[in-house]
Amino acid sequence: MDTATDAFLTHRNLLFTVAYEMLGSAADAEDVLQETWLRWAGVDLGTVRDPRAFLVRMTTRQALTRLRTLRRRKESYVGPWLPEPLLTAPDVAEDVELADSVSMAMLLVLETLAPTERAVFVLREVFGLEYAEIADAVGKSPAAVRQIAHRARAHVAARRPREVVSPAQTRGALAAFRQAVETGDLRRLLDLIAPDVVLLTDGGGVVQAALTPVVGARQVADVLGRLDGVVLEAAQVNGYPALLVRRAGKVDTVMAVHLDDGLICGLYAVRNPEKLVRIGRETLVSR
Repeated sequence: MDTATDAFLTHRNLLFTVAYEMLGSAADAEDVLQETWLRWAGVDLGTVRDPRAFLVRMTTRQALTRLRTLRRRKESYVGPWLPEPLLTAPDVAEDVELADSVSMAMLLVLETLAPTERAVFVLREVFGLEYAEIADAVGKSPAAVRQIAHRARAHVAARRPREVVSPAQTRGALAAFRQAVETGDLRRLLDLIAPDVVLLTDGGGVVQAALTPVVGARQVADVLGRLDGVVLEAAQVNGYPALLVRRAGKVDTVMAVHLDDGLICGLYAVRNPEKLVRIGRETLVSR
């Protein structure tokens, strides 16, 4: 293995996570990594003092370009937009801060940031990069990056979930939720979801899904009560326990939840087939 390939593979997981947290799409993150690799392969390594920093900078720049394109595309998206669900390993769940940073709830908060703000927040708050390193990646001065980071941090703090819920807490609530849905126990289901629970369904205009958020325990329970002919399967998605909804053996929906004060206050149902290709392939291999 040559030096360039070895360095790229050594940092690939980091680069993918940076791109995914900036884009909310595993498919687009993979495209960014492909573009980064093509550019990295043409770099004179003799001029590179820190391959990790150099690769993060390249990946961030490519992701920023892709993010601006995606933002324009999302303006015409049909119905609620949700991040592409990502299977995550158990070690991610063990790192509560990292799990929170890739959770559906947090990625939706990051969607409210401007592209440069999002890049700065991810690099500083999630990966702990120095302001000078971030400045090189986003094309700003360190002083400007410090200001952007302060602004982005305040923006996220005002919108992020009030408490960080551990994967273990989510697992328990999700098991009870799954049983209530599978048995059609409406009373138990209503006990598990908050009165003001919100269900977001992302069909991308390709499959049937609610075009606006479904709000309220009774309304959400009515939607969940229509789940028939499906098999619910536990999975680890975006750092937290989630459910794969299979129909005829294929992943039809990925459902993630968010807890607040012990109750399910947010349900995120990804149904857009384009966003289920990767997770469908990976879970098919693992079955």
